[in-house]
Amino acid sequence: MTAELDENDPSPGASALSHVVASPVTGEPVKLFSRQWFSAILLRYSMVIVVLLVIAYFSYRSARFATPDNLVTILVAAAPFALIALGQTLVILTGGIDLSVGSVIAVSAMAGAATAKANPGQVWMTVLVAMMVGLSVGAVNGILVSRINVPPFIATLGTLTAGSGLAYVIGGGAPINGLPAEFGAIANTKILGLQIPVLLMIVGIIAVAVIMKRTTYGMRVYAVGGNRNAAEIAGINAKNVLFSVYAISGLLAGISGVMLASRVISGPPNLGQGYELDAIAAVVIGGASLMGGRGSIWGTALGLFMIMTLNNGLDILVVPAYWQDVIKGVLIVAAVAVDVWSSRRRT
Repeated sequence: MTAELDENDPSPGASALSHVVASPVTGEPVKLFSRQWFSAILLRYSMVIVVLLVIAYFSYRSARFATPDNLVTILVAAAPFALIALGQTLVILTGGIDLSVGSVIAVSAMAGAATAKANPGQVWMTVLVAMMVGLSVGAVNGILVSRINVPPFIATLGTLTAGSGLAYVIGGGAPINGLPAEFGAIANTKILGLQIPVLLMIVGIIAVAVIMKRTTYGMRVYAVGGNRNAAEIAGINAKNVLFSVYAISGLLAGISGVMLASRVISGPPNLGQGYELDAIAAVVIGGASLMGGRGSIWGTALGLFMIMTLNNGLDILVVPAYWQDVIKGVLIVAAVAVDVWSSRRRT
């Protein structure tokens, strides 16, 4: 039921409050605290509500959870996932998917570790090599998808497999250890009281959110994901857009790889294994459509925080790892089900 202004109402400001939420079905303003109002609130802020309920539950179950130190722990754990989730968001917005980010992390970490061991003290070279390796793999994915028209699932599955093997080749089948202290300083140095990966996460989320919301590039990504044919008719070079999102995804995975390796001051060839699943989960839970054209960076950030909070809380409660996987799987399916349901309500 749509609210109407009462000409005799002495408080027009109070009446205006009844128009702040739109119906999920008709898109028209609804009356405050009506059934349609609650339905619209639940649909629009469902993820926020779930996150708050999860935080409240873990805070009730354990006094260790709701502490500043534990919040820092969650942020540090989320930082490397945030970078690959940002890249994954761009890819999914175009209607694609990037399964290779886990192996890109491993290859970049191994390349960075090998560079650090061969050139101690050259931190900038270590970071640059890791970034270039990630960018190169992302560019390969972009060429396969945008130029050769290989389906994204197949293209990135192939680079996932090849990258996993290449990580072992770089280390000769073993981790790269004995790295200089400067390598560990990359991720463990604090600026303004926060570790560098956490700062990169915050800056990255804000920067990519602004780009996607305020620039023509962001508009083109959404347009290609929404309707590629219509975007090309409008003059958008869809091939360049597709190439760019996969290249960016690879670059961010490369940065994540060197940060993860720096944290443990080692180069494990299996680093990043399975990370692509959590990145995709964060994007989907954050409200992005796997069909492309709909989603947001802030939604991804919220979905990532939800996953990291869940992991942290379950660890504190000593829940077995296999049950954690079950819970995350159910959460992903539920998020997709809510997305499909809300889409049908809007149509």
